[in-house]
Amino acid sequence: MTSVVQQSPFLRVQRNFPTDNSQALSIEVDRAYCDTAAKVNARTIGLFPVNRPAITGDKWFINSTANGVAQNLQSLRQIYTFTATGNIPHGLNWTSVSQISPHSYGSFTDGTNWYGVLYASSTAIAGQVSFYVTPTNIVVLGGAGAPTITSGTILLEWLSQV
Repeated sequence: MTSVVQQSPFLRVQRNFPTDNSQALSIEVDRAYCDTAAKVNARTIGLFPVNRPAITGDKWFINSTANGVAQNLQSLRQIYTFTATGNIPHGLNWTSVSQISPHSYGSFTDGTNWYGVLYASSTAIAGQVSFYVTPTNIVVLGGAGAPTITSGTILLEWLSQV
């Protein structure tokens, strides 16, 4: 088995803080803070904004290289709303987007039921609603027989050097 980058972002459940030596206490408090900060920063950030992107906390391609340049890409996410098929301007600086994440997805309602939106294809899929991303838009497609869209959201996540 290959070595694991980080097994889990969990904190120790107990620490022994010295009570008789202020220098030793200071060192242990500093270690506790560093452990807490490292573990908190290793977790996914649960922000899903509509009007601006949020850093997810996920890091991709750690310690890898592309063309001899080290990569350590962050992913960002943003929610986009829609009420029909068609184009949704995403407003991304396309030159800073390294990749659209496979964590992109969506859902919509026909006013009664809720359905999933697939990040799937640039061709409409019978009975499905899907989307793809161009340099300027998120393109929402409805295949023949797909439910009528009343409202929906797409979560777009992309990789970038932030």
